[in-house]
Amino acid sequence: MAKKNKTRTTTVSVTSSASRTEFNPDYTDVKKDLKRIGTLAGFFIVALVVLSFFLK
Repeated sequence: MAKKNKTRTTTVSVTSSASRTEFNPDYTDVKKDLKRIGTLAGFFIVALVVLSFFLK
C-alpha cells in the first residue's frame, strides 16, 4: 500500500495599519466587581472564624 501525504496550505491575510482598529476594552466595571467579591469573601471568612469560636 502506498502512503498518502496530506498537505495543508494556510493563507495569511495582511491588513494595512491604516484600516486596522485597536482593541481597547474598558475594565473599570470588572475591577469594581472583583473588588466587591473580594471584600465579601473576606468578610464571610472572618465571620466564619468568629462563629467557630462561639460554636466550640
